[in-house]
Amino acid sequence: MHFAPDTVADLAFLVDLGNTDPGATRSGDGLPDPAALTALLDTHGYSGRFDRDDTELRHVRRARSWLRKSWSLPQTEMVDEINATLTAARALPQLVRHDGLDWHIHAISRDAPLAERITIEAAMAFSDVIRSNETDRLRVCEAEDCTGLLIDLSRNASKRFCSVRCSNRVNMIAYRSRATSS
Repeated sequence: MHFAPDTVADLAFLVDLGNTDPGATRSGDGLPDPAALTALLDTHGYSGRFDRDDTELRHVRRARSWLRKSWSLPQTEMVDEINATLTAARALPQLVRHDGLDWHIHAISRDAPLAERITIEAAMAFSDVIRSNETDRLRVCEAEDCTGLLIDLSRNASKRFCSVRCSNRVNMIAYRSRATSS
């Protein structure tokens, strides 16, 4: 699956952000403090305004909840959610270059609060996925005990698990089940 490089980068960030949710893994909240948020942002080369405080963290957690809810919406409902989000933020898409990155789209000022920028960038990435008619590639892990998000960018659209760990665990359970029944 081919999306613009900035869309792929945004989707990768959104997967990682969504998977910090305490319900997505068995390891608790992946954003316990502003330092963890800073580390996630640094990993993905996020730029712009950062307050690095508890208020910003609380707002980002709220954006994370919006993201997880929006991720699995049926396409028409996702469109409604995206349009409402972009309208509320008075998003104005523009082509920009900064920090060594080539042309890409921003729809909100780099000085806007982090949670707002995350939400708008998510809405823009979702817009590309919808326009490509590929919303079925936004998935939730198929492991019974996991709700991790994943984006399937494979050619044959066959990715089912959020991580190798989940895949191995499910395959081991299936193997043991077959071995016991033999």
